Amino acid sequence: MASAFAHALAAAALGTAFSRPGWPARVWLLGAGCAVFPDADVFGVAVGIPFGSPLGHRGLSHSVIFAAGLAALVVALGFRGTPGVSRRRLWLYFFVATASHGLLDALTDGGPGIAFWAPVVDTRYFFPFRPILVSPIGIRAFFSEWGLRVLGNEAIWIGLPSLIFVGLIAIIRRRTG
Repeated sequence: MASAFAHALAAAALGTAFSRPGWPARVWLLGAGCAVFPDADVFGVAVGIPFGSPLGHRGLSHSVIFAAGLAALVVALGFRGTPGVSRRRLWLYFFVATASHGLLDALTDGGPGIAFWAPVVDTRYFFPFRPILVSPIGIRAFFSEWGLRVLGNEAIWIGLPSLIFVGLIAIIRRRTG
């Protein structure tokens, strides 16, 4: 998996394509939360859920169906009657932020593949190009030499593309008024 920091950064970058003036600050926080949330499935290990199970790590919570459901739940609970905020646009942003989690994890060099189509199909996938170092699981393991190598790798493979994306969105917005 990519680190929680990388998932949150990717969500923030993606949010620039959807944001509108007057968006509440909670949109950004919820977008980051949506992008990180699929990794809550690692807690299943503590209760005996095997990694390869549909409910295991990188299973259902990393799927497109889960992304759609989580986005709908976040919009329904967090944005009832919020004037000037398009619920469709918010749903699309939260969906893309959540779905980005599985896409980034499919670019990592370790762990089980991603069950993009769970629960309909439980096949696990990786992309053929996997330049992102898999992040250690757990706080103690993350704050180690391995964790520092992961952060440096993510700066190149996630941070730099995120900055380029934000820059392109800024240029497009400037040109289109």
